[in-house]
Amino acid sequence: MSSKIFDRPVYLKERQGLVREINSLADAIDFLEDWPERDKDLTHEATLKTCYMAHDGHKPLQVARDAIRAFGNKKGILMKQPAIQPWMMKTPTGGGRVSA
Repeated sequence: MSSKIFDRPVYLKERQGLVREINSLADAIDFLEDWPERDKDLTHEATLKTCYMAHDGHKPLQVARDAIRAFGNKKGILMKQPAIQPWMMKTPTGGGRVSA
């Protein structure tokens, strides 16, 4: 499945304050399959079909990535890549602290 990894992730807002990182075709399909039934429409159907076609080798992987990005944009849930926060970075050993 490693050949089905996107070159860059797509970030989609799920719920209040939660952002889902879509790294692969499998992530995109899972996201679309979990989409609420009441909100499924032609855009959803076309995006899911495109992802399945890419999974089966009938479309390039980049087309599926573009489709999930366009879906997120149309639904208003597409997010920019989150900025790395200082607390997310690993500090070097010792952290510059000196014993007293």
